[in-house]
This record gives sequence, structure tokens and C-alpha cells, in this order.
Amino acid sequence: MRRQSSPPHEPAANQATRNDWATIKTLMPYLWAYKWRVMLALAFLVGAKVANVTVPLVLKKLIDSLTISPNHPQALLVLPLGLLVAYGLLRLSTTLFTELREFVFARVTQRAVRTVALQVFRHLHSLSLRFHLNRQTGGVTRDIERGTRGISSLVSYSLFSILPTLVEVTLVLGYLVTHYDKWFALITAGALTCYVAFTVSVTEWRTHFRRTMNDLDSKANVKAIDSLINYETDKYFSNEEYEAQRYDEGLKRFETAAVKSQTSLSLLNTGQSGIIALAVTLILWRATRGVIDGSMTLGDLVLVNSFMIQLYIPLNFLGVLYREIKQSLADMERLFALLDQNKEIADAPNAEALHQRGAEIRFAHVDFSYESKRQILFDVDFTIPAGTTTAVVGHSGSGKSTLSRLLFRFYDIQDGAITIDGQDLREVTQASLRSAIGIVPQDTVLFNDTIEYNIRYGRPDASREDVIAAAKAAYIHDFIESLPDGYATMVGERGLKLSGGEKQRVAIARTVLKNPAILIFDEATSALDSKAEQAIQAQLKEIAQNRTTLVIAHRLSTIADAAQILVLEHGRIAERGTHAQLLAANGAYAQMWERQQARPDEIPASAGELGEEALLA
Repeated sequence: MRRQSSPPHEPAANQATRNDWATIKTLMPYLWAYKWRVMLALAFLVGAKVANVTVPLVLKKLIDSLTISPNHPQALLVLPLGLLVAYGLLRLSTTLFTELREFVFARVTQRAVRTVALQVFRHLHSLSLRFHLNRQTGGVTRDIERGTRGISSLVSYSLFSILPTLVEVTLVLGYLVTHYDKWFALITAGALTCYVAFTVSVTEWRTHFRRTMNDLDSKANVKAIDSLINYETDKYFSNEEYEAQRYDEGLKRFETAAVKSQTSLSLLNTGQSGIIALAVTLILWRATRGVIDGSMTLGDLVLVNSFMIQLYIPLNFLGVLYREIKQSLADMERLFALLDQNKEIADAPNAEALHQRGAEIRFAHVDFSYESKRQILFDVDFTIPAGTTTAVVGHSGSGKSTLSRLLFRFYDIQDGAITIDGQDLREVTQASLRSAIGIVPQDTVLFNDTIEYNIRYGRPDASREDVIAAAKAAYIHDFIESLPDGYATMVGERGLKLSGGEKQRVAIARTVLKNPAILIFDEATSALDSKAEQAIQAQLKEIAQNRTTLVIAHRLSTIADAAQILVLEHGRIAERGTHAQLLAANGAYAQMWERQQARPDEIPASAGELGEEALLA
């Protein structure tokens, strides 16, 4: 029975921009997981601000006591000393409560950053191959870096700067309203309102400059990383200056956006300073008049001035804080947007682990398209009996490599079914499916770590003896031992310190160590010389014994003894049979065989061909 699936996934348009509240709402559960620490930190925050507001009150009493009792030496010795001690203790309490708040909340912030970063990292690994073919690594890593840093900045600025300022403003306004002329509170409140309104409006206007800078920064970073990764290609074509010009083009656009951002920043700072200067002048004018007409003391004048200075200091940074918060939210927006990426390939709600009973593979009338307008496979129908080897041959673009991607379920098919031991791949967990399959790809990419690490990647919990045994099976142990650092030798970025053949042997050793029930050899010996290929081919045949094996090949001599050979043409199975049967049929396979026999030393055309997936990137 043919099973109809959803149409091929098309690259999604850019998702709607998240608003700031949606970003904050996404972050809150990560912080609230430590609610008791949050509440304790808030208590310390309030305590610090109460102590900070009380300091000017003690200072007022100290000045008034000196003013009221200038001729009483005992008052100078008793009352001022008590006030001085209280003043010092309050100053100390302000710092103590602030540090206790930082101490209590530090774990909350860092754990939230760690949790979000890990969740994004796992989510990126759960996304489909299509997403990773289309994404730009430099931009994604920069988004993660800025986003996680934005979480720390947002928490720090909002909880440790904005919120304390609001608490202090509330306490100061409350005291001014209850103890002095209403004009003091009105001037203070009016200045705060104008300051906040001006800051918010101007910052909103210039936010797009910051976003533009982020985008251009990411694009420039992508160009730089791409060029450095392809260092050898740059040298082959002497295109260092060309790459520098491409990079500079991105830097030039970033420079333009940065200049606009800085210019608008100067305008913002000037306006903020003007509002604060006017407010302070008006407050002092009212206080001076109060002292002159006797309604206020010198202590009151000092108190009001101290209040304004204490408010002025955080207010002076309110614009900076607001800008940093907006920038942090913009950075977090891009980070959480990665979490919003839909998983094109996901386990079914009732998915079970793959139950292996020999590992028979069945492609049942499979149709597949990467894009709706470009179908790759047409009614592909074949079975690989358990423990046998099936080879697939064909010209570039015929769909050979697509078969292995579908078997790993990097994509879902549009029609038909792919089963292992009768179990549809869409109904089993991806983890159990992929643990049962091992692959030696044509283009082997290694991690920038040691040779041992790259081999052990096939089974991270393997013993050192198992790693060495796998290396021997891949005919690379002697080579590794000949290196100065042996198995601890670093392979470089993408394994560039090793030759193509050496990288391929590491890949073979890695797959041998994994010990899967199903093997896929995708031009597994294409990077080897003839002598090495013959040795490894013999070993691969030994490894493939009693395993279900799919071989994607170009050199027909390497698959002549396969139990079944499929010839793909334009996504359809044109011929099938054993080597002898296909030669006897005198069709496409026989023609390929004759050409290769006439040129036995030809370099495999597929070694330089792009896979179907790469054409979509």
C-alpha cells in the first residue's frame, strides 16, 4: 500500500518579528525556575534602596542638629556621633545588600543562560538537513553568542538597574509629597516623565540602526568564516584580495550603520542632559526660596539636593540602560527565533524504537522531491534482503545519494514507504533508526580534534582497545602509530591536516566502531589510490558480511559481486540484477562497464560531483 505524505517543504519565509514582551515572556520561565532566589534577591534590592534613601535623611538631621544647637558642645558630642555612626552603617548596608543581591541572583542568571543555550543547541541538531544546508554557520553562531549575552545583559540591566531606580524614585516621591511643598514632587515627577518619554521615543527611532548593524555584522562574519574555511581554494585561485574586498564591502555597510547609530546617540544624550539640568535647577530654586522664607532648613536644602543627585546618577544612565535593554531584546529575539524554527522531521507522537530482526530494507514505490517543482525519485521500488549487499549506480543527479539521506530520514518522502524489517521509518524514533545505520560518505568531514576522538565518535563509550581494533580494520593503525603524537594527533579544521585517503580511513574506522546492522558506503573508497582501494575493498567486504549493505558506487569493479545492482536514471530504476545479468542485458550498465574497462584508471566522475542536496543550498 502506498502511503501519501505531506508535500515537499519549501524554504519558509522570514518569520514575523517577535515583540519585546513576547521575548520577555519566553525568558521568564527560565528565571522563575529559581523563584526563591529571585524573591530573596528582590528583598535585598528593596533593602539596599531603603538604606540609600535613608542616607540623605540622616544627613539632614546631622546638619539641622549642628544648625539648631551651635552653642551646646554636648549635643555636638552625643547627637552628631550617633548620626555619624548611623550614616556610616547605612552606607555600608547599601553596598552589603547590593552585593548580597548579586550573590543570590548570579546562579539564576548563569543557569538561565546555560539552559537556553543548551536548548537552542539541541534544537538546532533536531532541525532537518534542509535547514542546515540553507543556514549560514557564522551567522547562526553569532546569533547564539549575542543572544546568550543578551540574556545576561537584560537581567543585569532590568533587575539591577531599572528596578532599583523605580524603587528609589517611588520612595523619594513619597517623601517629597508628604514632607514638602507639592512643587518638589511635581517637578521631580514631570522631569522623570519627560526624560522617560524622550528616551523611549528616540531609542525606538534608532533601534532599527542597531538591528541593521547586527544583520550586517552577521553577514560580514559569515563571509570571513566562509573564506577562512576555504583557505586553500583562496590560494589556488589567488583570490585573497577578492575575498578581502567582499569582506570590506560588508564592513563598509556596517560602518555606515554604526555612524548613524552613534549620531543618533549623541542627540539622545544631549536631550537627556538638558531635561535633567532643568529639573535640578528648578528644584534648587524652590529649595533656596524655602530656606530664605524660613519654611525649610539648611538640612532640608541638603536633603532635596541629595535626593536629586541620587536620582540623577541612575537617570543619567537610564538612556544607556534602555538602549542596552532594547539591544539585548533584539539579540534575544534572534536567539529565540532559532527555537521557533519548526522541526521539519519529528518523531511521531507514538513512535517506538526500531526493532531489528535482520535489518531488511524496503523502498516501496517511493516518490520524493526536495522542492515541489523538482522531483528527484519516481516510483522507486526495491528490497535489500537482510544480510545482503545492494549497489546503486547511475549518473550525477540520478538520485543515488538521495537514497541514503532518505534511509537516515533526513527528509520525509511524499509518497510510498521506506521500511526496515517492516517498520515504517516515520513510525520509529529517529535516534533508534540512526543508531542502526552506519555510513562512510564520499566527502568525509572530521572534527577539529584528535584522530582518536574522531574514531571514537562512532561509539563515544568505546574502550581504547576497541578504537585501535577499528583503526586496524580500516588499515590506518600503522599510519597513526607513525605520527609523532599517534592517536593524539590533531586533524585540523574539517580534517584538513590529513589527506583524502587518510580521512576516508578514519571515517571507515569510525563506522566499524559503531558496529551498525546496516551499512551505507557512499563512494567509500573514491579518495584512495588503486592499491589502497583494493586493500580496503577487501576489508569492507569482510565488514559487510552478515550486514545489510547499500553501496553507492561509480567504479563498477568494486560492486561486481553485489547480490543486486540497481541502475538509476533520472530518479527511476532503469535496470536491476546481478553483475552478470546486467552485462548480459547489454543495457546502460553494460555500456558503463565497457567505458570503465576501456579506461580503468579514470578518476571517478562522482568524486567531483555535487549531491542533489548541495544543489538546493
